[in-house]
Amino acid sequence: MKALVTGGGGFLGLAIVRQLLARGDEVAVLGRHRYPEVEKLGVEVFCGDIRARKYLSQSFAGFDTVFHVAAKAGIWGSYQEYATINVDGTDNVINACHVNDIPVLVHTSTPSVVFHSRDIEGGDESLPYARRYLCSYAATKAQAEAAVLAANSTRLKTCAIRPHLIWGPGDPHLVPRLLARGREGSLRRVGGGKNMVDISYVDNVAYAHILAAENLHSREAVAAGRAYFISQGEPVNLWEWINNLFQEMDIPPVTSQVSFAAAYLVGAAMEAGSYISGRREEPPMTRFVAQQLARSHWFSIERARRDLGYEPRISTAEGMEMLISWLRDQEEY
Repeated sequence: MKALVTGGGGFLGLAIVRQLLARGDEVAVLGRHRYPEVEKLGVEVFCGDIRARKYLSQSFAGFDTVFHVAAKAGIWGSYQEYATINVDGTDNVINACHVNDIPVLVHTSTPSVVFHSRDIEGGDESLPYARRYLCSYAATKAQAEAAVLAANSTRLKTCAIRPHLIWGPGDPHLVPRLLARGREGSLRRVGGGKNMVDISYVDNVAYAHILAAENLHSREAVAAGRAYFISQGEPVNLWEWINNLFQEMDIPPVTSQVSFAAAYLVGAAMEAGSYISGRREEPPMTRFVAQQLARSHWFSIERARRDLGYEPRISTAEGMEMLISWLRDQEEY
């Protein structure tokens, strides 16, 4: 493959870049900044914004595979900003693939596109998109995924990968946020504490992306036009997993509890207060976060196993060992 990775300087994007290089593939990265860690690998970096349609059309020339990982993540902020990056930016990626006759596009999506405010236990890809979203990220990622899958054709084969709660060494999002809340003592168990969730080690997610690209390049291309849930293949109890992490990092366990109803009402009030005051920072609680902390949300990966040959290469236990080792190294400096 001669691959271009949008967002290739980010947590998941960099993992994809490293695995492509290890395979001997040619790789380049497109992102808004220069990425010294990427450049040290000898990878060319196109510095630009996916909202710049003409720039993308020029930068995509000469590649046969695009991994579209770039997105505006998080759960708080202007809908317009999420839409211009996640929806318009994805439309620009699709257009650039067409302009340059690129035959394969693998899109990084999220299970949040089907999250409908109730428990999901073993759900598969037959689940419909949610009718209502409580955060702009999920709403715009659903639009982006739908556009990518609709663009599938004999000329451009596309698919979407839906990894759930990506973690591992180098994580700048999930784990640091949990540790910060734990050290502050501000994290509360929401609901009964028995909810099961999927987690996804970053290198397993990168592996799934590459398997998807290989499939789309094959004659059968059974992945074309399809979405795939990706995880460790075995859900964990959210609060046990968090407390095990805290124990390893000498942080007191989460023992305080709040009902889902109370957390949801507090989240609604905090959201309203932020909108009224014009504050840009994310409130300590939102309705979406309350639901994510209280509900079960785990998914079957049987389609990925069957179509892509996906199996997690790094177990949850192995991944946790590597994560803890990395975190402890960071704390030494």
